[in-house]
Amino acid sequence: MTDALIPVFDGHNDTLLRLALGRAGRDARSFFDEGKTGHIDLPRARRGGFCGGLFAMFTPSRMSEGEELELSPRDPANFAPVSRHVAEPFTQRMIEMARSVEVLSGGDVVIARSVAEARLAMSDGKLAILLHVEGVECLKTDLSNLHGLYQAGLRSLGPVWSRKNEFGDGVPMSFPSSPDTGSGLTEAGRDLIRACNTMGIMVDLSHITEKGFWDVARLSTKPLVASHSNVHAICPSPRNLTDRQLEAIRASGGLVGVNFHVGFLRPDGQQNSATDLDQVVAHTDYLLEKLGEDGVALGSDFDGCTVPDAIGDVAGLPHLIDRYRLAGYGEELIRKIAAENWLSLLERTGI
Repeated sequence: MTDALIPVFDGHNDTLLRLALGRAGRDARSFFDEGKTGHIDLPRARRGGFCGGLFAMFTPSRMSEGEELELSPRDPANFAPVSRHVAEPFTQRMIEMARSVEVLSGGDVVIARSVAEARLAMSDGKLAILLHVEGVECLKTDLSNLHGLYQAGLRSLGPVWSRKNEFGDGVPMSFPSSPDTGSGLTEAGRDLIRACNTMGIMVDLSHITEKGFWDVARLSTKPLVASHSNVHAICPSPRNLTDRQLEAIRASGGLVGVNFHVGFLRPDGQQNSATDLDQVVAHTDYLLEKLGEDGVALGSDFDGCTVPDAIGDVAGLPHLIDRYRLAGYGEELIRKIAAENWLSLLERTGI
């Protein structure tokens, strides 16, 4: 491993959910102590070069504080609908968790409301958080509470998680499967895409059905983005993207963040953490071929998935960077994938 750390701006993690649920005794103060569970805290982030990212706010179908969630694809209870009356206050709870982390950090963590703020924080050695909602069950269908979330710092959202809501339909976690598994956007979903385009909120297509993907592609005037998805031709999970979807993302000037979840990396779809980093490189190579050097980034899914043992947690990011070097990636390309492509994409989205 080289001594110089490559700065990483990552497209997706579930750390706020982990903190909000108090899993394994975690809370806002624990974010500043190096832990042995989970994937992200500030000491490990600094050791790994992680200097910013999109921090997701997700409301599970079922949750119990202090316990790990088991999102087995075989248990339909994990994918049951969630009401706004549950999701709205829980989303506010995660926003308050992010604010608590920011305040307790003494300036070392910043909730950025623009790319310019994120770049400044990162250049000053701070951790930049951009807030993202994963599955918009917290929104009213008339979008009357969207502005309040924007004022709180929301700059990115995924209309659906892997379940149906009032805005659209998400793909299941089955394997193998096509992403063409359900319906697309509802009228409220179409209104949401238009509002996001106007306000400068990024729309994330990870988790959406193929019909929903094409609905967004027809409506959106902004680059198409899948923050944490991989290649369906390599791993036939419905969470991954077909060649036709990748073509549309490239044509829009969009981006895909490589997901570290082993079940979305491996051709056999197995949840085996003893997965070689060659699998990450294989997906990255394929995405580079289809999207070009400006269309590929990282979307780890830290704190929400099973990552390869060779990465382990956020402190292990340099292992992946060195594996990219071994694969022949130049330093300029690595820096694009690690951070710059995300920041440039968010700028093009108007953030």
